[in-house]
Amino acid sequence: MKLGIVGLPNVGKSTLFNAITKAGAESANYPFCTIEPNIGTVLVPDNRVDVLSKMYETLKTTYATIEFVDIAGLVKGASRGEGLGNKFLSHIREVDAIVHVVRCFEDENIVHVNGNIDPLGDIETINLELIFADIETISKRIERVSKQTKSGDKKAIQELKLLKSVKENLENGIPARLINLSPEEKEILADSFLLTMKKMLYVANVNEDQLIDISNDKNVNLVKDLANKENSFCIPLCAKLEEELSELENEDRISLMEVYGLKNSGLDELAKKSYQILNLISYLTAGKQEVRAWTIINGTKAPGAAGKIHTDFERGFIKAEVINYDELMKFGTIHNAKENGAVRMEGKDYIVKDGDIILFKFNV
Repeated sequence: MKLGIVGLPNVGKSTLFNAITKAGAESANYPFCTIEPNIGTVLVPDNRVDVLSKMYETLKTTYATIEFVDIAGLVKGASRGEGLGNKFLSHIREVDAIVHVVRCFEDENIVHVNGNIDPLGDIETINLELIFADIETISKRIERVSKQTKSGDKKAIQELKLLKSVKENLENGIPARLINLSPEEKEILADSFLLTMKKMLYVANVNEDQLIDISNDKNVNLVKDLANKENSFCIPLCAKLEEELSELENEDRISLMEVYGLKNSGLDELAKKSYQILNLISYLTAGKQEVRAWTIINGTKAPGAAGKIHTDFERGFIKAEVINYDELMKFGTIHNAKENGAVRMEGKDYIVKDGDIILFKFNV
């Protein structure tokens, strides 16, 4: 899973990236500090992996991972090459979803590219640039498909109708992800790699003081309302604090979080919501040699899940020995679970659930 971090200059993108990866990406108080995208792969926190590692006294623990790409600040006119323009738009095409960092904090020492704090205005600026880029993409495809329709090609005629409808929506300011499209229509559009088709998560970046009463913060709630309308998520966090937390040992980290009334870090929440918005889940494999979390699309059947480990597992799939993590916790050990008949044998049509602990049986 690859997520692109975008936003206007000076909203806290690189600070958030530093917190996520501890990579020390340069962050500074001027636009276009980030030119080439910084890339970092991070572990997805999963308490189930920690518990199973202790239970099995495993030799190796492997968490699921997310790759974050810190894409430079977009500005108004990026789709026409303003700022560093199209170079950044191409970086966005390569990610699975977009994390849009929105500035919701006041700080006279950090300039705002538009001169004032306006979360919805900032979001609109980014969305419009992505929409303009998609209109150009769709227009070129319409031109190409129009030529194919002259021969009476029914498939091309159907595609042209769809393309014109999408273009009309884009021209009315509606991102492609918010257009009511059938699975077949999404498939037709897939090879256009539309930027606005990508799922979008919003991060409302605040300062430490705002965390104390975050539920009543005016700017944060503006972003939350917009995210709800888009059937998405808004994660309020303080990127500066998250960067500090990422450098602390566990006990000190917990103590600092308690000062601000945080039960979970904003980064943990970001990882969870990233999975949700991309319809991803994790299943687990567990044993003395390794405990590991594997990321799959929700709805994947057992052979497909086995294929994540190795293609031979999918090709030669026979059955899967399955117990869900919550069930295992009730019995305390895998031995007790088997004694009580809680471990099931599932076939090729079994749809893997989040938290399933699976041992695959295969023959090649």
